[in-house]
Amino acid sequence: MPADFATPLSSINPHAALAPIVVLGGGAAGFFGAIACAEANPGVPVFLLEKSPKLLSKVRVSGGGRCNVTHACDSAAQLVQHYPRGGRQLKEAFQKFGVADTIAWFEKRGVKLKTEADGRMFPTTDSSETIARALEDAARQAGVRVFTRTAAEHITPLPGGGYSLVLSGEGSSSLGPTLLASRLLVATGGNSKSVAYDWLRTLGHTIAEPVPSLFTFNVPASPLRELPGVSVSHARVVIAGEKLQYEGPLLVTHWGVSGPAVLKLSAWGARRLHELGYHSTALISWVPAHTDETLRPWAQQFRLDNGKKQVAAHPQFGLPTRLWRTLVEQAGLSPDTRWSDVPAKAQNRLLELLLRTPLQVQGKTTYKEEFVTCGGIPLAEVNFKTMESRLIPGLHFSGEVLDIDGITGGFNFQAAWTTGFLAGQAMATATVSQAVA
Repeated sequence: MPADFATPLSSINPHAALAPIVVLGGGAAGFFGAIACAEANPGVPVFLLEKSPKLLSKVRVSGGGRCNVTHACDSAAQLVQHYPRGGRQLKEAFQKFGVADTIAWFEKRGVKLKTEADGRMFPTTDSSETIARALEDAARQAGVRVFTRTAAEHITPLPGGGYSLVLSGEGSSSLGPTLLASRLLVATGGNSKSVAYDWLRTLGHTIAEPVPSLFTFNVPASPLRELPGVSVSHARVVIAGEKLQYEGPLLVTHWGVSGPAVLKLSAWGARRLHELGYHSTALISWVPAHTDETLRPWAQQFRLDNGKKQVAAHPQFGLPTRLWRTLVEQAGLSPDTRWSDVPAKAQNRLLELLLRTPLQVQGKTTYKEEFVTCGGIPLAEVNFKTMESRLIPGLHFSGEVLDIDGITGGFNFQAAWTTGFLAGQAMATATVSQAVA
């Protein structure tokens, strides 16, 4: 993809009265904001600057290369329940541009989405390139000028409105060392390093300190270390001593545990788990429908009815055979022990493991190639009707640079589409007003 794949720079009138709108960040939120702005106001030049050589990187790797575009939710009220941070502020925003709007937007551009059993939505092609191409084509058709390897090194608000950007990289050879912008959309994504937000602090914003969200648990001394690849469809993960728990599918890995139950718990508990240094005891219930009060009577009755059966040879509760046998072994029972011969102490130990298998978590691992942080621009500093800064006129935000993050399942992309769309529409409207004035 060329650095500037839209209208040739030679066609840009350097003496135009209206400075361009500039979007910083070539990801989902940046592209969506740039397209929305250019389509709503074709008369204003829109420049998108991406400092890396690649565009839409996270779009291309998400969902295992399939791109989990959004999640099937019938209402904004249902949708916001999946955001550990930002749900309250996004509710009205989702009413303006929600899941149905995302589906319609892509379908209008020839991309149909399908819904899987768990609610995740993907392109019917099962290829993230379909989504990336749709965004790039829409940007090209709208006249957005896109520049890769181009960074804004310094940003200075101008007294009469607008911004002066000192550029570096390939784009500076075409655009010049300094670029004037009438409005600025920051869609640079999340970052795990606080120093990466210093330039926004310099502009006058505060920063909610970034910490990782959406990660798996490392358990170096896991009692399940011989079971990589084993999964259960429904488990409960509880952080001992904390008000943090989540239920859902769980996957045993070479390094610990993963799966939606862990990933979603990591999102809801991102800040607290960071405070704990990612060291905690995770208690896994393999039978979340049961409690001590219901499991013990079950065991007594099952033992009476099945006394001659070998415990290890007959997995219960739909648990995988390898997992069941491991729990039986950890309870101190030999492979040939029959239910009628199980000592009371061993039975109690087995029930305890079914309800609360302890895993000593000693670190985290990024989920696949994806990386999500909580932190960034505090939501109180942004007007969610326009995504404009409440502190600095003409400065807008969209995507993960905001202190917004959703659980896994397409929710982070939906927030990117929504905030990008609202920012783009608002910038286009404001620029029309500015030109009339």
